[in-house]
Amino acid sequence: MTAEAADQASPVATVRVALGLGSNIGDKRASVRTAVEQIAADDEISLVARSHDYRTAPWGLTEQDWFVNACLVVETTLSADALLRRVLKIERYLGRVRDIRWGPRKIDIDVLVYGGQTIAREGLAVPHPRIAERAFVLVPLAESWPEAPIGGGLTASAALAACPDADTTEPITD
Repeated sequence: MTAEAADQASPVATVRVALGLGSNIGDKRASVRTAVEQIAADDEISLVARSHDYRTAPWGLTEQDWFVNACLVVETTLSADALLRRVLKIERYLGRVRDIRWGPRKIDIDVLVYGGQTIAREGLAVPHPRIAERAFVLVPLAESWPEAPIGGGLTASAALAACPDADTTEPITD
């Protein structure tokens, strides 16, 4: 059975999910906007909330251009694995190339939170690893879903209050 057939055969109850989006190649905001449009157009994903776009410094590999980051809150009946496949397909459609860890990317879409579940397996870790350390994730997540459960008994807003570099994430106002 293909992965797509398995997705059809095993629907789950509606789950609230946080997706993180980022881009630092080309027209960054257009890439994020197009990804949001692609996600919202999926019949099995309902858009609940969208953060503002934020200008953020690179993390990990710091010798690269700044990023645009945003967060979406969606509801879906897709399993976590099926949702991951959908967003990876959107990344490929928009020209994402995976060659350098933490390197430049035209678009990145991460499953940050999948309900209150903890998932740890090859290719999928939810809540997203090191989420509580990353202002570029926490700022837009706390804006769009302050009570998002990010693991360790923390919510997005509580983790943001303790995040030392939260002031490095600037809203894009134009």
